[in-house]
Amino acid sequence: MKTNFSNVYADQARAQAYATLEFPGTYYLAYRDLPAIIGEHVRGTKALDFGCGAGRSTRFLRRLGFDVVGVDISEPMLAQARERDPQGKYFLVPDGNLDGLVTGNDLVLSAFTFDNIPTMEKKVTLLRSLKRALRAGGRIVNLVSSPEIYVNEWASFSTKDFPQNRSVQSGGKVLIVMLDVADKRPVEDILWTEEDYHEVYKRAGLKAINTYKPLANPDEAYSWVSETKTAPWVIYVLEHAN
Repeated sequence: MKTNFSNVYADQARAQAYATLEFPGTYYLAYRDLPAIIGEHVRGTKALDFGCGAGRSTRFLRRLGFDVVGVDISEPMLAQARERDPQGKYFLVPDGNLDGLVTGNDLVLSAFTFDNIPTMEKKVTLLRSLKRALRAGGRIVNLVSSPEIYVNEWASFSTKDFPQNRSVQSGGKVLIVMLDVADKRPVEDILWTEEDYHEVYKRAGLKAINTYKPLANPDEAYSWVSETKTAPWVIYVLEHAN
């Protein structure tokens, strides 16, 4: 499917590989604290999973008690989601356009989606669309990769073959290999700094009311590499700025 921005999971082989993931290794840290974060900030049970991919986050939210709809720009990923979750609600949104599809949400979750969205303008446009999908008092939880993930080694990722990542500026392309899937082709992401995320939120009419950077505990049942000292993920909780 042709879109105005890149989606590295749009091919069938990548979608099949990614669909096998649940919450291994470094990914565990992305989701470990979400129930408590969501419980603290969200009132209500209507949710949208923006960039749902193969449905991992959608199923996660449903287990937390949400009535959730998953949307994505990749039909191969949605096919995997529907195969694994026939009773789930999954919709294709070409170019991420949500207008008229889903409104009045208590929660919008975006897990890793903005790692693949280039340019300030595109990020702002999509976040404005997500803001319109919220009810008054609703929250957006935006889970993204930290810049540090692209210059360290991890339980679930490797960047040692891409030293050029260290010189990439915010908005540039970076490469990373996922170690928990059979498809070892490098994933191409967009580096985005915390400072630039706050600028995106400001332009979109949002503000971050909390920011979380989960670290691993040494006694957790994983072979941590950098995770106990360096946070691989950043979780922003957003609300309407006015």
